[in-house]
Amino acid sequence: MSHTEQLYWGGAALIALWLVLFGLALLATRNGAVTPAPATQEFGPDPESPAVVTLLGNNWRGVEYAAGATLLDLAARGFVEVRQPADDPAASTVHVTDVGRDAQDLPPYERRVLERVISRTTEGGAPIGAIAFRDAKRAAAFNAELRKDIVAEARLRGLSRARFAGWLAGGLTLLACVPGVLFGLAALMGHHGVRAAFVVCVLPASAMFWLLARAQGERATPRGLERAGHWAGLRSWLTAHEDFARLPPAAVAVWDRYLAYGTALGVTSLAGRLLGFDAGDRRRVWSSYGGTWRPVRIRYPRLLPGFGASKGRLLQLAAAAALVAGALAAFAVLRQPDWSLAADAHSDGTLRRPGLILSAGWVGSALLGVIAAGKFRRWTLLLVFLAMMPGNFASDSDGWFVDAAAEQGPLAVEWAAIALFAALAGHLLILACLELRAPDTITGEVLRVEGRKNTKAARFLALDEGTTALTTAWALPAASRDLATGAQVRLTVSRGTRTIRSAELVRAAPWEGDWAEASAPGQHVS
Repeated sequence: MSHTEQLYWGGAALIALWLVLFGLALLATRNGAVTPAPATQEFGPDPESPAVVTLLGNNWRGVEYAAGATLLDLAARGFVEVRQPADDPAASTVHVTDVGRDAQDLPPYERRVLERVISRTTEGGAPIGAIAFRDAKRAAAFNAELRKDIVAEARLRGLSRARFAGWLAGGLTLLACVPGVLFGLAALMGHHGVRAAFVVCVLPASAMFWLLARAQGERATPRGLERAGHWAGLRSWLTAHEDFARLPPAAVAVWDRYLAYGTALGVTSLAGRLLGFDAGDRRRVWSSYGGTWRPVRIRYPRLLPGFGASKGRLLQLAAAAALVAGALAAFAVLRQPDWSLAADAHSDGTLRRPGLILSAGWVGSALLGVIAAGKFRRWTLLLVFLAMMPGNFASDSDGWFVDAAAEQGPLAVEWAAIALFAALAGHLLILACLELRAPDTITGEVLRVEGRKNTKAARFLALDEGTTALTTAWALPAASRDLATGAQVRLTVSRGTRTIRSAELVRAAPWEGDWAEASAPGQHVS
């Protein structure tokens, strides 16, 4: 066996050894079983906060309801007040009390939640739905920092610890680097070049680093298991109350801290759902633009022809639609019944099958439009192949394709398609003409900025102009700078295509940080 082969086999053996050690580490650091205590309504001496209980009650994994539970706990202790003016719990409002505004020496996670509430409430309070974030990245960052604060508190109390000790994580990290080094040396000795050596060096280490990072987390201490068992007993006591799960957030005035702990333990499903500190409902956003809080419904025009297109792009799409209509019309008018052959013993496999003739004309017309629109991709030919299948496998002796091919002139379905594409071409051409007009100017508050899977496509920007409870999103060009949610902006827009041509910042977003990228007042975004 050559030295090169020895290096490859040695690297493979080390990978196998690493996987074995990693598996053993996972087994050795599993959480112990939580033994639920008898049902109890007692919190115990020096009880953990609802936020920490969320971690204990979720097997040291996530803290999904920690923010909502913390808000209810702050309400139970007088820092905030939750009011329900009507029968609908979703219409509840949150108000910060004087005690909350002057609060000092709160744990970091409680301070974080309280500051979020303060930033969203005005003198008259705010709807509980307004506490949610308008930006998914900001929501994720908030909850990630909240989890760090909660984990720090749990470790300080001796309830949690890192799953892998420092020496164990460091040893696995160091060992994960060795196979890649051996593979890289083997590639160099085999004259495969520096690039190949770099690839075979990095790939195995990257995969093992990914596994190691996924396994990092928290696990229980003996004290943590004991306290988790106690809180499991409280969960049993709360669950025995049939109506407890349906209590609204305002019920904290009656149930005090029990509602907060019930939310932390996942018992109060209604309160936990309404007090979400996540990205919120992308189709219904609370806005205070204009002076009063109100819900604004957002409509996203995903299927609007010409949405976000420039004048040149509109003309190109109009030409593509007209080409499809013209090609279909020409094929339908010129097609003759004798283009296809009747089925007989010698016609198997012929290219003049009725279904194949019709499919070729229709699919070919559509393909011309795809090419003219600049949408031809590698997978387009696969779609063309699949579209030909129904006609290719259709019966040659009877059936719809045979009857349709025997007729002379356009079929009803062809007339419908021709009319549809002709109308689309006319619509796009009208939009291109409307683009010659001067753009309109509107002012409002940015409610949401939504990206799209195609990074080159225009994004959705929802703007609240303060005059209606329903707004339709505008097209923000993908290459434009990000606009802050919560900022007030002045936009020049083309209403036909609902495209933002330029934007000027009137007032920066509030300090609470609910934005993707802040801009200075008066700055233009194009």
